[in-house]
Amino acid sequence: MPRYDYRCRACGATFELSRPMREASAPAACPEGHDDTVKLLSTVAVTGRGGATPAPSSGGGGCCGGSCGC
Repeated sequence: MPRYDYRCRACGATFELSRPMREASAPAACPEGHDDTVKLLSTVAVTGRGGATPAPSSGGGGCCGGSCGC
């Protein structure tokens, strides 16, 4: 189940809740009982297994492949 971070505007506390994605935008009361909270934007870091290196580019196709001069 996803975890969402919130901040209380009344007391400044930050807290997280585990809830289904369908309830992600539902209001959340802070642990102190205040209702004026805002959901924080979270970032997720995804890393792969070590040792894998990307295949070298053949230089063709797409703008970043070298065909547009960028």
